[in-house]
Amino acid sequence: MASPHVAGVAALYLSQGGLNTPAEVYTALQSKATKDAITGLKGTTPNLLVFNSNHVYYNMVGFRTLTFGSLVAILLTAQLTEAQIVDVSNKYIVKIKEGADSNKVDQFLKTKLDQYNRGRSGNNGLKNELKSKFSLESFNAYAGTLSQGLVSELKAHGDVEYVEAEQVFTISGVQTNPPSWGLPRISQRARDTSAPYNYPDSAGEGVDVYIIDTGINVKHTDLGGRATLPVSFITGEATDDLNGHGTHVSGTVGGNTYGVAKKAKLIGVKVLSGSGSGTTSGVISGVNWVAEQAKKSGRKSVANMSLGGGNSEALKQAVNAAVQAGVTFIVAAGNESQDACNVSPANAAQAFAVGATTISDTLASFSNYGKCVKILAPGQDITSAWIGGTNASKKISGTSMASPHVAGVAALYLSQGGLNTPAEVYTALQSKATKDAITGLKGTTPNLLVFNSNQ
Repeated sequence: MASPHVAGVAALYLSQGGLNTPAEVYTALQSKATKDAITGLKGTTPNLLVFNSNHVYYNMVGFRTLTFGSLVAILLTAQLTEAQIVDVSNKYIVKIKEGADSNKVDQFLKTKLDQYNRGRSGNNGLKNELKSKFSLESFNAYAGTLSQGLVSELKAHGDVEYVEAEQVFTISGVQTNPPSWGLPRISQRARDTSAPYNYPDSAGEGVDVYIIDTGINVKHTDLGGRATLPVSFITGEATDDLNGHGTHVSGTVGGNTYGVAKKAKLIGVKVLSGSGSGTTSGVISGVNWVAEQAKKSGRKSVANMSLGGGNSEALKQAVNAAVQAGVTFIVAAGNESQDACNVSPANAAQAFAVGATTISDTLASFSNYGKCVKILAPGQDITSAWIGGTNASKKISGTSMASPHVAGVAALYLSQGGLNTPAEVYTALQSKATKDAITGLKGTTPNLLVFNSNQ
């Protein structure tokens, strides 16, 4: 009965990509296992308990939106949502150095693309082409399909900062259980989850909150006609939310019943497909679009990113540039019970990463931790809007659920006036947070629980 658990985990690892030989799979199984959890061992038996998440393995292709996928899911064989994996073979992000002559780089790329495509037989038939170009503050980059020879030349080019292989963002499993409790917790200094939810009359009015996710069920009655889904960076499927994750996040940010900021405008930015997957360049395209739209509108703006995974310099720099452009970025810290500084976008210097707490005011067992976490919020067993109907709802857990609580509070603060920059919002969130209420913290995680009043 034990062996098939490990065989299944090996299949999960292989399906995520990046592992090609039995030896690599064996190494991953041992390096990602939970250490020193088992008692009563005999002889030299290793104290390693199999763990089902390999998505921070450095060379693998696998980011996840941050819903709860814990060790318990293996031990209890809970049902998990399996995501399709997008093929990102030979796809790269090319980051241009700050201050470089973009026209010079454009010409170099055009010349090299023509050169390599004339000799495609030497590229195993691969067509080199650029799919996207990003230009946001100091973040200037290209995304495209490139052969190994061209990648090597680009890495050696004096105006190229780095070439990063594309990664994939995917949905992990969800856990359904008790009723939600997050709203009363963030409006009370002392824990009383039976108390009413108190919030300012402004309720986020006049603030745009961008949900960078799987889309939004804009017809859901709880969203009060305030939700739109104007853009998708996923090709080959409808713009609608076909997964549910983005709708759940939106409901927590601004739903009439489930939401923190009940008058905020909710703007969906679809960067993950119905199966829960999307590339780094797709996510960066969403970040870039948000920054441009916020600048055009001139309105106070917050972005929520309940997604993440292994370290990505390109994603970090894109988020930092969007913050420099004036957008407050609230992001999930991650669900691997590890240092949040290992994952992106939580480790972006100018993002505001959120860890998850439980109804008992403890750090959630799955939540990432450490100095890159800036604040904590309710994240276990949170009820919010869902897909499949205009009144659908679902209970799920994760730092994905914690982050929109904070994004909603940021919208409340901005609607009350007096705050004009992301840095000012971040300072207010931390200074007004409830101090020293959470137990079971790890590392240097700040003991700050988000609080929804800035008065």
